[in-house]
Amino acid sequence: MRTLDLSPLYRSTVGFDRLAQMLDQVMSGDAPAPGYPPYNIEKTGEDAYRITLAVAGFGEDELNLEVKDQTLTVTARKQETEASQSRVYLHRGIAERGFERRFQLADHVKVNGAELVNGLLHVDLVREVPEALKPRNIAITTRAPQGNVIEG
Repeated sequence: MRTLDLSPLYRSTVGFDRLAQMLDQVMSGDAPAPGYPPYNIEKTGEDAYRITLAVAGFGEDELNLEVKDQTLTVTARKQETEASQSRVYLHRGIAERGFERRFQLADHVKVNGAELVNGLLHVDLVREVPEALKPRNIAITTRAPQGNVIEG
């Protein structure tokens, strides 16, 4: 496996530690890419995104969304009932197993809402860049040259 030396990056940048950690994690293989549940990520507008997860068999009370340190974590835990424990399946193709899926959010990306429709969990995201960080034009002014003026 190849290794990536990020030391030149550290010499000329400030505050990109999290990015470097993410690159290290991806390159080392510590971040497995689980296949369950399947999901889509789509861009729905200039600064809007949507993550859609297939969560068939889970209700709202069995799903949890949490944002912490720019990481969106979606977890699901199936609640066992007496009726589900007494069932005998001839074929079980719907997994209904618990899961935890993490999504790393870019700076200024916020979760705008979530809804569960027909077994799909839609999580809407929006990028809200603060006014102080948006590009702005600076006015240029001119001054009369100041020098030694001899009046006589």
